[in-house]
Formats: sequence, structure tokens, C-alpha cells
Amino acid sequence: MKRKFKNLASIMLVSMIILISGNSLQAQQRGQQGPPTTPSDDQIEKMVEDLAQALSLTDEQEKLVSEKYFAHFEEVEKKMKAGRPSRKDMESMKTDFEKEVKLLLTDDQKKLYDAYKKKQNQSRPQRRKK
Repeated sequence: MKRKFKNLASIMLVSMIILISGNSLQAQQRGQQGPPTTPSDDQIEKMVEDLAQALSLTDEQEKLVSEKYFAHFEEVEKKMKAGRPSRKDMESMKTDFEKEVKLLLTDDQKKLYDAYKKKQNQSRPQRRKK
């Protein structure tokens, strides 16, 4: 009787471990590892440099765009530390940020900016929407 109980308990334990690890693996495969990290200062500088080159920004424009980028990612960091913001909030922040950047650009640069952002979005791996 004890032997049957031990065997049954062992089978149940192994089954539970398999189920739990399987659910964890599925969550990771669905991209639920958590929010992306905010870029470092060096990464932000690189983004601005790439954008400045792609849009032929003046030194003054590059300085102002850089300030916008740093302020934006600082705001994102604050929101992330306060708790996981909703997708809607993050999209709104992104839209507002891009509008602010566009205010610093000439009409020709705005067209180049739109093309640049489109190219950036295409090169990024897409997350599946729920």
C-alpha cells in the first residue's frame, strides 16, 4: 500500500513539474518575458547620430533632437518604474514624442523621418498582437 502511494505521489509530482515548466516555456515563446528595457545613454546617442545622418540635421537640430530623445526615454523609465504602463499609454507617449521631434524638422526632413521610422519598424522583429 505504501509503495503504491509513493509511486502515485512520484507520478503526480513529475506531472506537475512538467505542466508548470511547459506553461512557462509557452509564455516565453509568446513573448511574455516582460517589457523591453530602455536604451542606455550610449544607445540613445547612437540613435540620434543615426537619425542626424539620415536626415542631414544641423548641429542645432541634432542638439534639440537629442534633448527630446533623452527626455522621452527618461519619462519612459519613470513610467516603467511606477508599474507596467498600458500599451495605450506607451503608444500615446511614442506618438507625442514623434510629433515633438517633427516640430524641429523641415518639411523635407519630415518626409525623410517618416521613411526612416518606417524602415526602422520593418527591420524590428514584430510582436504578435493578442
